[in-house]
Amino acid sequence: MRLPSPTLSLLLALGGLAGCTGTGQGPTVDKPPEYARTGQQLLPYAQQNFAYRWLDVMQEAAARDVDQFGARPTVLSRQMMLWAVAMFDAWACYDDKAVSTRAGGALRRPANERTLANKNTAISYASYRALCGAFPAQATFLRGEMLRLGFDPDNLSTDITTPVGLGNVAATAVLLHRDKDGSNHDGKEPGGSGQPYSDYTGYQPINPKDEIRDPDRWQPIEFTRPDGSKFTPGFLTPHWFKMKPFALESAAQFRAEPPPTTKSNDALLREQTDIVLRMNQTLSDEEKAVVEFMRDGPRSTGQSGHWLRFAQDVSRRDGNDLDRDVKLYFAVAVAAFDAFLSCWETKRFYDTSRPWTLVRHYYKGQTVKGWAGPKGGVVDLPAEQWHPYSPYVFITPPFPGYTSGHATVSGACAKVLELFTGSDVYGAKEVRRCCILTEEVPGDNATLDLPTFSATAEMAARSRAMGGYHIPIDNDVGLRIGRELATWSWPKYQQYFDGTATVRP
Repeated sequence: MRLPSPTLSLLLALGGLAGCTGTGQGPTVDKPPEYARTGQQLLPYAQQNFAYRWLDVMQEAAARDVDQFGARPTVLSRQMMLWAVAMFDAWACYDDKAVSTRAGGALRRPANERTLANKNTAISYASYRALCGAFPAQATFLRGEMLRLGFDPDNLSTDITTPVGLGNVAATAVLLHRDKDGSNHDGKEPGGSGQPYSDYTGYQPINPKDEIRDPDRWQPIEFTRPDGSKFTPGFLTPHWFKMKPFALESAAQFRAEPPPTTKSNDALLREQTDIVLRMNQTLSDEEKAVVEFMRDGPRSTGQSGHWLRFAQDVSRRDGNDLDRDVKLYFAVAVAAFDAFLSCWETKRFYDTSRPWTLVRHYYKGQTVKGWAGPKGGVVDLPAEQWHPYSPYVFITPPFPGYTSGHATVSGACAKVLELFTGSDVYGAKEVRRCCILTEEVPGDNATLDLPTFSATAEMAARSRAMGGYHIPIDNDVGLRIGRELATWSWPKYQQYFDGTATVRP
């Protein structure tokens, strides 16, 4: 039996995406990654299930995409969601209860076919096709990984009686469902520049890079590349509020309450700015390590990448099998995706400034104490030269401050991990070389304790004020909203696990 739609011709209509024939211009891999991240240890891939292995492949593709196109946390959340959902949908065909997001239980296979080998094959083809769609520039790398894992990347079967066909069909259905989801992934939305993920809503900042016309509104910042050249990035994906959610009813469902402004509560806003100044002046080496740990992502793959890595820690800790890992990564990835969507709706709605602008507004013409730059230390300097604890090439993320994306996504993912495992206990440690990403002379190693998921999310939120990227209220409200969003969404995820979910349009 073959599924009438999507047919092979429909798969091929997706261009190089379906076959992933290695035509992308991403870097080739000299030596494929042989090990999974385990903190202080390295475990061979052979000791990990295939969901875990494909998460590593996805993270490497994401890191290469960042190298090629820059850090785009919203885009990364969509790319990672596509992979996790496609993998889940393929796996669900071999589970006795779970239903896929696009076909419900219609493609469920008989009990005698629900073998680990069939699950491995189905999720591998689904992962490969979805990753080719999400990361088309990394086609060469992805093709190599498919071959390394023992699968034929050119097998385009849509025969749903086979795990290959189910994997291909599941991924294609997810990609087609998301083809016009508001992300402008192909650059074809009217009003856009024609570039993938470009804005098509006509957003323009109130403040230019060199003048504060309204201290309550977002201001672009001029960055400096290592070669000394300058560039000023615009608001990253200001159209994201138009995205189709995964579980949420609308992007505005968890819009935060209004933040303090110079007009509504100037005293509070100045107090918040002063807190950031004090943090910037007194950063310990360990606090610098915290800022860098939470900023990096890892390898700048954003909060989605970070929390999926934390989910891998949980997998190793709990000895997860394939079934449990597929559901775990699905829940974390879709929570991060919806949290980014919700956060960006709030950012676009309020369009607030960041400490970079507020320090210059409140202390114009005055001297403040601040980070001295890559050589380290704290000095007296004009407020107009105050700088977050961040490299000159990426001073502050290029989008409004309220609410914090780090805090919102961390709050959501931490809550999902707590709900999924039945406990807030995490029990991990992270060893970091202090200052290695920001200053010319690195410091000593610092061991960061991550005792609980909630404490790890709070560390992520707090790090954004310590680094000088957000006033504390951006983080406090974001953290709360993320937790509320995840608590509301959790029953929706469980419905896919227990087979009671219906296919959403």
